[in-house]
Amino acid sequence: MANLAPTYRNQDRWPEAEALFMQVMETRKTKLGADHPSTLTSMNNLSVTYKHQGRWTEAEALDVQTILNLWSSQTLTSMSSLAYTLKDQGSTSRAISLIEDCCDLQTVALGPQHPYTI
Repeated sequence: MANLAPTYRNQDRWPEAEALFMQVMETRKTKLGADHPSTLTSMNNLSVTYKHQGRWTEAEALDVQTILNLWSSQTLTSMSSLAYTLKDQGSTSRAISLIEDCCDLQTVALGPQHPYTI
């Protein structure tokens, strides 16, 4: 299911992609917990699906929920995703502030010379 959903998304088959991403996310929440990396990846995948459709409010809500459930380096990925959602909605100053925070945290978490930081 987790592999078929992106295929649907790539084919612009939004209802099918959304249904599968939602099912994967809910199953992972139940089986693995809300803060498990696989669950958070599922949430991000659904958020991306919403963004492709211009459903910014739903994407932002998932991005925020993902960030709140994280404490690992995936937080930085989710923060970045939220920043791009904000940018795409026209909230440029909020997006820039969030990206700056993300860069600061990335430097602390991985060091200034890590490829992801650079």
